[in-house]
Amino acid sequence: MSNFRFTIGRKIGTGFGVLIFLTLAVFVLTKKTINSSRKITDTIVHINSPSVDALQQLKILILDSKLLINHWAIYQSPPEHPKKLRLQALLNQKFPQAIARVDTLAKYWTEEEIKKKDELLAQIEQLFGQYEIIMTQLNSFTSYEDPEIKFTINLLVDDGGEIDIQTQTIELLLDELIILQRQKTETGSQLMISSFDRLEKIVVWLGFALFIGGILIAFFTVQSIVKPVQKLRRQLLLLGKGIIPKETMRPRSDEIGDMAQALNDLVQGFKRTTEFAKEIGSGNFESEYQPLSDQDTLGHSLLAMRAALYDLTRNLEQKVKERTEEIEKQKKEIEYLYTQVTDSIKYAKRIQTAILPPIDYARKLLPESFILFRPKDIVSGDFYWMDQKDNKILFGAFDCTGHGVPGAFMTIIGYNKLSEALATTEHPTPAVLLNKLNIAVQQTFNKEGSSATEVKDGMDAALCSFDPQTNQLTFSGAYNPLYLVRNGEIEQIKGDKFPVGAFVEEQNFTDHTVQIQKGDTIYIFSDGYPDQFGGPKGKKFMYKNFRKLLLSIQDKSMQEQHDILNRKLEEWMGPLEQVDDVLIIGVRFN
Repeated sequence: MSNFRFTIGRKIGTGFGVLIFLTLAVFVLTKKTINSSRKITDTIVHINSPSVDALQQLKILILDSKLLINHWAIYQSPPEHPKKLRLQALLNQKFPQAIARVDTLAKYWTEEEIKKKDELLAQIEQLFGQYEIIMTQLNSFTSYEDPEIKFTINLLVDDGGEIDIQTQTIELLLDELIILQRQKTETGSQLMISSFDRLEKIVVWLGFALFIGGILIAFFTVQSIVKPVQKLRRQLLLLGKGIIPKETMRPRSDEIGDMAQALNDLVQGFKRTTEFAKEIGSGNFESEYQPLSDQDTLGHSLLAMRAALYDLTRNLEQKVKERTEEIEKQKKEIEYLYTQVTDSIKYAKRIQTAILPPIDYARKLLPESFILFRPKDIVSGDFYWMDQKDNKILFGAFDCTGHGVPGAFMTIIGYNKLSEALATTEHPTPAVLLNKLNIAVQQTFNKEGSSATEVKDGMDAALCSFDPQTNQLTFSGAYNPLYLVRNGEIEQIKGDKFPVGAFVEEQNFTDHTVQIQKGDTIYIFSDGYPDQFGGPKGKKFMYKNFRKLLLSIQDKSMQEQHDILNRKLEEWMGPLEQVDDVLIIGVRFN
């Protein structure tokens, strides 16, 4: 007995044994009450409440069917009328399902309720028989014109008729059954409430006992366990932050005392380890250090680190020098390559700019116009085109697949092939030019025998031809539309739903002709402006907002419109990057 120790386990076991006994008593009483309440709840949830719901649903179907059969009888209509089809669906599907549900739930009803249910179903069967008479006799559109049939049917459906009386009887039976089921629900609820009231009183008294016992156990636990453990925790938190505690733990004769002694030994070991690490850090590789034990992983790792650092420092400076020279050489090579590529792209921009019509030429052909052209990169995958033939002004906006350098190559091909098509075509229209451009792009990329590597790239387009003498505008598009603003409203003329370069046999582009009136304004464009991300939520600008913006600036000159559209785009983008090339051509006819 002299070696007996009142350990932490025994202290905690004694206190919690008392609490467990009291808790078990609460559990047993609660379990008993819950089991009783569960049975009542199951009856309410699975029988009474579903029964009320099923009976109410059946009542709704009865009332709905009455309205539908009255419509069938009164309004002359063909058999396929929606309300007739709906009545047939009620009789053939919904009523059998509802009655089957009531039958299933009625298995748990009292004998009195089952008798009322059987009487209800018999009444419903009679009602359906009357429905059948009406549906059979009024089975065609012309049957409504037979006076005898009409007289017979009116006796059934008039106010106070057989169907009205039968329906009222069914409603009374349904209401009686619903009241009975609701009364059962209320009775069960009252039983549960009284059971829980009794349980509440018992739990309150046992809870009070648990509370007092818990306070006593907590006080004892705090004094003998929690405070020493908190002191150990503070010491360990300091060690976790790399701080060596100055305070030592007081030994005692239980497990906490054992942990305190181990922590004191650990602190002393950390102090010696810290001093050793400082010596190594200062370059003193001859410093002495003794691990805490043969299993001291940290101590042996420090000794191995000392040896490795000693070897590493001898060659480190030479390696750093060699790596620095190598990085500097690679940097110069990358800078040279970047300069070469950038210069090439800038030269490509000069070539692309040279082939595009000058702004002065555009204003000469179309005095009241603007061209908003904003490439995403140095070079653009969008391009605009203008020319004149047969006293007609032709102009278009084209959006090639991709942007940057790949898109720029496509623009050069597209521009040259379009100009070539214009030169070789008599009396050209936009659709004819797009058809020729379509074939030319296909022939350029998909040579004979190269089907395995066919290029799928092409371009979207909006191409117009304007005759100043007749004020007639002809438009043809590949995906892209034309917007016509007239008298404060915007009209969208859609292009064909296939691109230039995706040649499909027996499918050609379509011309759309518009008689221009004074003050009309048209816009053709690529998808770069509506598809730009921005705004407070980083979403696309969208075509709807684009059209609203165009309508809002109709009182401005074309140059002012250009500046507003450009400024609004920059405001919308904010800090985000431009995602695609932007091209808009606007023309006003005065």
